[in-house]
Amino acid sequence: MTDNDNQDLLDAARDAQSAAHVPYSEYPVGAALETTDGEVFVGCNLENANFSNSLHAEEVAIAEAVKNGHREFSRLAVSSERRDGVTPCGMCRQTLAEFCGDDLRVICDAGGDEAPTAYTLGELLPDTITEAMLE
Repeated sequence: MTDNDNQDLLDAARDAQSAAHVPYSEYPVGAALETTDGEVFVGCNLENANFSNSLHAEEVAIAEAVKNGHREFSRLAVSSERRDGVTPCGMCRQTLAEFCGDDLRVICDAGGDEAPTAYTLGELLPDTITEAMLE
């Protein structure tokens, strides 16, 4: 994976922010999720006055990918308008864990001249709740 590949995915996440509906937080977030075969699905946050009904960018991206038949993912880029290194929240991490392995690369946009920070999903969510735990 090259820095240019990461930049392309970050650019897709940044572009997705333009569709965000954030009248309450004024904090647009975009996400770009890459499948193992190289297809990219994007999402943005969609707020609702009843905050618990709001959708996060990562959830929207994974829903779009799954809706289109994808179940294997290699990377996720997340970017906020503030370029503050935002990472997926706990709820999004758990949703990602439903469809992605611990080795999913999560690239977080620091903006400016700073290099993005990269994590694995396993680093962000150790000891996740799995289907096997429910049996």
